[in-house]
Amino acid sequence: MRETFAPTLSAAKARIAAVRPAAYARTRNALDGAVSGLSPYITHGFVTLPEVLAGVAAREALAVQHKFVYELGWRAYFRHVWQHRAQGIFESLHPGPLPDAAYARVLPADIRQGCTGTPVVDEALRTLYTTGMLHNHARMWLASYVVHVRKVHWRAGADWLYGHLLDGDLASNHLSWQWVAGTGSHKPYLFNADNVARHAPASWHSPGSVIDTSYEALDRMAHEPVLQPPGEPDRSGSILIEPLLSAEPPKELGLTAPDPAAVRDRDVWLVHPWCLGELPAGLPADTLVIGVFAADFHRAWPWSEHRWRFVDRRMAALATLRWHGDATSIGVALLGARKVRSIAEPHLEPWLTRWADCQATPGLFPPVSGPCDSFSQWWTRATRGLASASDLLAVNQGASRNVHF
Repeated sequence: MRETFAPTLSAAKARIAAVRPAAYARTRNALDGAVSGLSPYITHGFVTLPEVLAGVAAREALAVQHKFVYELGWRAYFRHVWQHRAQGIFESLHPGPLPDAAYARVLPADIRQGCTGTPVVDEALRTLYTTGMLHNHARMWLASYVVHVRKVHWRAGADWLYGHLLDGDLASNHLSWQWVAGTGSHKPYLFNADNVARHAPASWHSPGSVIDTSYEALDRMAHEPVLQPPGEPDRSGSILIEPLLSAEPPKELGLTAPDPAAVRDRDVWLVHPWCLGELPAGLPADTLVIGVFAADFHRAWPWSEHRWRFVDRRMAALATLRWHGDATSIGVALLGARKVRSIAEPHLEPWLTRWADCQATPGLFPPVSGPCDSFSQWWTRATRGLASASDLLAVNQGASRNVHF
């Protein structure tokens, strides 16, 4: 697999420095547009949303309504929904175009193998398997095809895609699939061949395919419980080999089992896969830094080898020890420590708060009390009275990654 994203803090900061907000706003929907490429670093906590916006706003003044700020808002909004819905994000938030029972629960082999005969889908799979990433527009196209053309339930597609994404975030991924499916939005997201032709390279264009039709026809298709057959088989005969997803890390990473003796009477700072930024500035010099991978999580949500290696390389740069074990064994091993601290993270609920005293991840937007059922409702409340990115940062200037002991 090609390494496009180096697992280093310097690589994350270089991407922040490379953001050009005007070009981003103008071209972000194109597959070759000026996107930031920051999502793996944000997902895994190399950098926080306040750090990203502060880095960009230091070079260029941005209105709070700028498209770049708006898109950061989507990530924050999905976390807001996760906070209030908890496990409910893994179920349809409300009815979609068809009852849940109308959709298949297994992703067809021709989609997994990238040989549907619909070029936009097959190219998306080729890109995903090669890089571990997909442009957001391509993710929407893929999800729309899976749900509305092939009648596969959004949850089956979301679970599958999460495992292959380097930047996979359960809230962003699963709620984005719900937005496309129409179970988390007011209507299903649809696209056609003309849309692909405007925003993608020629190899992605799909004339004569099932999506080469009008939006009216696609809307009827989305509301009809009729299974759509795949297109003509890939005439090149190429069948993609889907990368394996594993609940276990590659053995050569050298992770060890939790060891009670290593932490006895020590202050411990836990590093986990979602807090891989700089260590707290106020961390005492004798603090033992331990990286943890919770086997319980990965049994439910296996990762590609590329993601295991991406996360572990950064974790190894931060932690003296790196443990892999079930939540119970990690908790037992930490009992003898004098003090254990970390950064809170919903991916590790409920285990992390049992192991350590946790500080909240710095937020970019002011907290919005009570659940918001739409992004527009949340956005209005989160940005009320704020005119610029500087205003937004000023409101949250106390929310930094540094922990003071």
